[in-house]
Amino acid sequence: MGASKIQDEQEVIRWFEAGVTYEEMVRRYQEKYNIETTFSMWGNFRRRRGLKRRITRDDELIPWGVKAEHRHDYPILMLRKEARRRSGLPITVEEDLAVDAWIRGMKESGTVLHYEPETEAGWFYVEPRPSVDVDLIRQPDRATGKRAAD
Repeated sequence: MGASKIQDEQEVIRWFEAGVTYEEMVRRYQEKYNIETTFSMWGNFRRRRGLKRRITRDDELIPWGVKAEHRHDYPILMLRKEARRRSGLPITVEEDLAVDAWIRGMKESGTVLHYEPETEAGWFYVEPRPSVDVDLIRQPDRATGKRAAD
């Protein structure tokens, strides 16, 4: 294994504790140390140091194994932000406003989010089934999410 690119581990640990994103860490290291890093490098650092995951696992809001081509679509991003909010983790004011607007739009249209992994679009807004789809999503017949261990 080569030499670590990490210049100051305590600095990086403070960034993790403050909720700095991997994207921001990459940018900061490039600007401050002129060192190119990757998201996976920061994720590996987190795992090796036993730091908490940066994402929230909410199987109630995201019960599906989401295909790679759908992982960065707007609906799943909103679900992830809402999951962070519900778990008490920080989100930005802009993210908070965006999630509120997204939820309000679904309530006004009387829809919930449905996921069909085998379609190109993946995400659909559908009518909720009474007494079944009581939150933001259409409940799948079975959860298909694959959760990696910490």
